Amino acid sequence: MIVPPTEPSGPGRKSLVSAGFSDWARARDLLASAELGSLDQHEIVRILADAPDPDQALILLIRLLERAPALAGALADPARSRAVARLLGASEALGEFLIRRPDHIDLLVDPAGAARTAPVLGPDGLAADPAPVRIAYRRQLTALAVKDLTGRDPRAAEPAVSAWLADLAGAAIEAGLAASRADAVEQFGQDADRVDLAVIGMGKCGARELNYISDVDVIFVHASSLEDDHHAAVIATALASGISKYATAAAPEQGLWEIDANLRPEGKDGVLSRTVESHGEYYRRWAHTWEFQALLKARPIAGDPELGQEYIDAIWPLVWTSSERDGFVSSVQRMRRRVLDNIAHQNRDREIKLGAGGLRDVEFTVQLLQLVHGKTEESVRVRNTLDAIDALENSSYIGRSDAESFAGAYRYLRLLEHRIQLVHLRRTHLMPDKPHALWVLARAARGPGESGPSDAAALTSLWKRTRKRVRSLHEKIFYRPLLSTTAALSADEAKLTPEAVRQRLAALGYQDPAGAVKHIEALSTGVSRRAALQRQLLPVMLGWLANGPNPDGGLLGFRRLSESLGSSPWFLGMLRDSSAAAERLCQILSLSSYISDMLEHLPEAAAWLGRDRELVPMPFETQWQEIQAKMSRHPDPDEAIRQIRLIRQREILRTAIADAAGLLDQDTVGRALSDADRAAVLGALHVAENSLFGHPEQRTGRSGGPADTTTAKGSQATKNPAAVRDVELTDLLVVAMGRQGGREIAYGSDLDVLFVHRPHDGADPDAAQRQAVDLSKLVMSLLTRPCRPPVLGERPLVMDADLRPEGKKGPLARSLDSFREYYRRWAEIWEVQALLKARPVAGSAELAEEFTAWADSVRYAGDPGPAAIREIRRVKARVEAERLPRGADPARHLKLGRGGLSDVEWLVQTLQLQHAADHPALRTTGTIPALEALVREGILPAEDGEVLDRAWHLATRVRAGNIVWSGKSSDVLSVKRQDLEAIARWCGCELGQAAELEEDYLRSTRQARQVFEKHFYGS
Repeated sequence: MIVPPTEPSGPGRKSLVSAGFSDWARARDLLASAELGSLDQHEIVRILADAPDPDQALILLIRLLERAPALAGALADPARSRAVARLLGASEALGEFLIRRPDHIDLLVDPAGAARTAPVLGPDGLAADPAPVRIAYRRQLTALAVKDLTGRDPRAAEPAVSAWLADLAGAAIEAGLAASRADAVEQFGQDADRVDLAVIGMGKCGARELNYISDVDVIFVHASSLEDDHHAAVIATALASGISKYATAAAPEQGLWEIDANLRPEGKDGVLSRTVESHGEYYRRWAHTWEFQALLKARPIAGDPELGQEYIDAIWPLVWTSSERDGFVSSVQRMRRRVLDNIAHQNRDREIKLGAGGLRDVEFTVQLLQLVHGKTEESVRVRNTLDAIDALENSSYIGRSDAESFAGAYRYLRLLEHRIQLVHLRRTHLMPDKPHALWVLARAARGPGESGPSDAAALTSLWKRTRKRVRSLHEKIFYRPLLSTTAALSADEAKLTPEAVRQRLAALGYQDPAGAVKHIEALSTGVSRRAALQRQLLPVMLGWLANGPNPDGGLLGFRRLSESLGSSPWFLGMLRDSSAAAERLCQILSLSSYISDMLEHLPEAAAWLGRDRELVPMPFETQWQEIQAKMSRHPDPDEAIRQIRLIRQREILRTAIADAAGLLDQDTVGRALSDADRAAVLGALHVAENSLFGHPEQRTGRSGGPADTTTAKGSQATKNPAAVRDVELTDLLVVAMGRQGGREIAYGSDLDVLFVHRPHDGADPDAAQRQAVDLSKLVMSLLTRPCRPPVLGERPLVMDADLRPEGKKGPLARSLDSFREYYRRWAEIWEVQALLKARPVAGSAELAEEFTAWADSVRYAGDPGPAAIREIRRVKARVEAERLPRGADPARHLKLGRGGLSDVEWLVQTLQLQHAADHPALRTTGTIPALEALVREGILPAEDGEVLDRAWHLATRVRAGNIVWSGKSSDVLSVKRQDLEAIARWCGCELGQAAELEEDYLRSTRQARQVFEKHFYGS
């Protein structure tokens, strides 16, 4: 009989793996060690399950029990056993320290008693021997690590842990200074006691945010009662040099950390210690920008406290004026980029401290904000990063959510850095690249029983998300354009003191400084968060507004917009944080009363300023879907049309802002404005039909759908509660003409239209005609009559039907058959020419197809012949002679003047009439597409096409600029300098280039006129 082997007593594989042991077989062997003989193996496994690395903790525990058997009794206590597991599983180096120095096992056996009997680091507690200093330091470090590792929320322990570490380093340096002074007395006699030395902590030590292992950056400053300054400097240098000996020597106990004095004036080339006066002279005359950033953290940490404070009193004010130096902000930004560039390629994705999204991104961002704003805001003059984040948030220099994200990410990254350094007490900032090490780090970064990443994949994912969030915030805040401009201001200008403001306003070109001061006072007075943000923004925005043609109007517009938005927290925060929004807003407010007025009445649109994706014109189909949804929710006709007009106003504003920001070309602007008008007309037609005939489901006649097939039969309008008044007798079609037909309109353009209808089968023709006219009138009225409540700031869409057959004398609407008959019998050539722009925009889809087919048969019928061309030339000459306003300069009239819009359009349309029958590419309603086709087909020379294209676009742009600048339509290039300056800026010229624009326009139109005459008149 074969007997199976007996399973060894003690924990099995499953329980060991569950506890976190990676080498379960070895762990089972080790649990049988003699040193653990008195302990229950299952209990040991349960205790070590709390260890970040149970395998390491088990080995160190066995070795430690061999040197200190008393530890076994402490394991019965849950708190002490947890401390043992967490320490030994997280830090091999501190475990080795206890094994080497078992007399310090009381830190684990009797923590309360250990605290009472702990040796003190300081001048009175230690002999002039490095070993006791280092041993005492290691003991304190171990006690701190135990407290850190057993805390329930490790992230919340920051910044307390770093502050303890900094204080510990300060105490060690104090002890080292005492020992160094004893050595100096032996070397220099009593003269050594006549030299005072203060040690100034820099960097993380100065800010009380030190790592477990880090260089300790210091600056030494001395004073003496000796008459020989050189001799005093020699003694001070000896005292400073001696401190390092007690921190860095390796035996008999390993060194603590490197003392780094390279941040001193002149770095390694400078003397080790200077007097306060010498330090002050250096920083006033020769210091680099980065040195002031380093001084932000300066704090006396050891030595003579009065001398240390004297140093701070002398240097501290220089820190807070350093941002006024030329190129300060860009210098700090370049320094951050250099740090990134100097990271070894293989380490870039592992750097916790220096890499993108690492600690340095937080620190550089916070420090730059402090240095720029600290010259006027004393509350941000703090050293610690987390304290600085709080101060910046309280003073509204960082938004609340950004501050919370920054602080949380900073705590987490510091936690990772600490846990990595604890393992071997080595100075490192690299994430582990081995799966097991990452798994251990994930466990070490959690508090006992705390949830969070528990494996390598989860830890890596959280770390990457944190880096991404930090990098995003860094780029958003660190590169704010506000910073460079604010930094260049004097303290009085940044504080908005009345006298400084008046002087600056006058220098910037404000016409009414006194009125501007009143606006500034209204915006910035008070203690609210809103007033605090205004005080940050205004000093910079005043300069940006002054870059435009009307800074006074721009400041007034900003005040009105701010008042419209009230206490909305997002607006001013967006201007502070966005890389483009604040400057873009100033540009618009100072340039355009048209956009400013619309913004005042639609202030929520200001949110688009910082988000380019929100400034993309909304397609017609999307607008129509929104209009359908509005009609569904608002069955009342008055409210439905109000919502439709609000959508149109919003989309015009969206396009105008994008246009002002340079995000759209002129052709795209024309299409976007045309789509907004078309969507409004289509909505108005549906509201009118529902008002006259009821909802489509209620109608007894056929319901016409809009021209766009996506809306032909599926209107979502809710049933009109009003009773159905009429039976629908006819389908109506709205046809856009003129520039709207070519989708090339400008701001404030009227809508030239034809109303075409087709009676239903069996309907009385006269009744159908009357109904079509009534419906047409209602559509026109819906888009212009006052709404209740009013659509503030709206420019209603005026529909002009004067291009219809017989003009104002003819019926407002005609049947398609009537159109056919009129054009067959009576139409003049200019009326055929007008049809070149005809484009259905709303109404019956079937009627739209039928109308387009008929219009094509007329407008593209073939060369109309010499007589017709002579008539076109005659009419054009008559238009120039009779319609040009009296006294107007033909060279400056944008529409009817020499080489203006009319010249280009009449030439293009005449060539279309002559050649479209043979060249299908010419069959388009757009001027520029037709012009391009004429060049492609060889009908116009390319160079002539370019001249016409440039003149047409420039005239269109100037025409748009007129209304955008003044809010009023004008077809004349102004002769007033301020007007010309504004139009030039709208057209993309730099400040002061009004004359260049004027010359460019006159030259372009003169050349266009020559091309026009050559091809239109054949001369």
